[in-house]
Amino acid sequence: MSLDVCVVGLGRPGLPLAVQFALKGHRVTGADTAPDVVDGVNRGVPPFPREAGLDQALKRVVAEGRLLATTDTTAAAARAEAVVLVVPLVTATDGSPDFALLDAATDAVAAGLRRGTLVSYETTLPVGTTRERWAPRLAAGSGLVAGADFPLVFSPERVRTGRVFADLRRYPKLVGGLDEASTGRGAEFYRAVLDFDPRPDLPRPNGVWELASAEAAEFSKLAETTYRDVNIALANQFARYADEVGVDFAEIADACNSQPYSHLHRPGIAVGGHRIPVYPRLYLWNDPGATVVRAAREANLAVPGYAVGVLAGAVPGGIAGQGVLVLGASYRGGVKETAYSGVFPLVEAVRSAGARPYVSDPLYEAEELAALGLPPYGGEPVVAAVLQADHPEYRDLTPVDLPGVRVLLDGRRCTDPKRWAGTEVRRMVLGGA
Repeated sequence: MSLDVCVVGLGRPGLPLAVQFALKGHRVTGADTAPDVVDGVNRGVPPFPREAGLDQALKRVVAEGRLLATTDTTAAAARAEAVVLVVPLVTATDGSPDFALLDAATDAVAAGLRRGTLVSYETTLPVGTTRERWAPRLAAGSGLVAGADFPLVFSPERVRTGRVFADLRRYPKLVGGLDEASTGRGAEFYRAVLDFDPRPDLPRPNGVWELASAEAAEFSKLAETTYRDVNIALANQFARYADEVGVDFAEIADACNSQPYSHLHRPGIAVGGHRIPVYPRLYLWNDPGATVVRAAREANLAVPGYAVGVLAGAVPGGIAGQGVLVLGASYRGGVKETAYSGVFPLVEAVRSAGARPYVSDPLYEAEELAALGLPPYGGEPVVAAVLQADHPEYRDLTPVDLPGVRVLLDGRRCTDPKRWAGTEVRRMVLGGA
């Protein structure tokens, strides 16, 4: 049966999600407050690059009339049998959430909400938000009672930018509602709009997994992402010790992970993106006494400064007064996105060391870097370089590509050591090479 679906928020997770629903034969309206995003979607042009499969799929569903974008969220919600909200939640430096964008989206949905329409939040939230904030807010704006008049669920997005369609198939869809009936309706909806790959490694079949409550679903997303931050922090601590004793932590990690109870992540120069640096802070907002989570967050925030210290110690005479090139503005390779990117603390750490920072990135023009407050590289003399984002273009990097550089610190273990052997340029990685 074809459904009328409204997806609120046409960003990196929201737009591919809307396209996925349309590919399953449903009629989808995508709502966004940005007119340029809406115009591009209606022309079949994604507002962001390098999302696997999105270009062709978007053109197809728009041409077939199964996906339409609008800035009128209320009208889109009024036509829908299911409304899915994927609007960003911003956090302050102290971890407190700023609900302004989601509040506005919720109010717009409430103004058009009809009896029986499913409402699902996919934006990662502090535990209790669906029941304590969204249910009363939707009721106030619609005159309808969540649970009694319309089903309300939380179902966290669990995808990674650049591979959203693959992740939608690979990972179970978690759904928890305000009550048992809401959970059932949410599960029925997601079974109708998603497909799942077989996963014999899971304790139960891949597909829609119903959780006991909205709170359980909210907690599950915070827990799985906070685990990653804590694991990376531990790996970064191990990498620093590996530097002290002169061993290669990558070899150590491979050895440890050959045993099924060890799942050590890889160290890196920074933890960036919309998720891993942010969601542990949301968890701490719920549970401020979580000392392990807080210590991990602080440990990961310290890595860019540590890396610049290592780099400065490796350059003969230090880096004070010298030019230092940061390779990569994006928070990770293959993605044109700087959310919480390590480039910002790296640039500040280089400045604090008395050096002149420059930034280059194959996905950004010089004007775009300058608009982000990053000094673009224009061929100025630099004595050292630090690789911050593992873009595919950097895998074949050689000393010839960095004339004048004496030391390269590969913060992502991305470059090929064979290409640097026998040269005057010293190649280093965090945690030993």
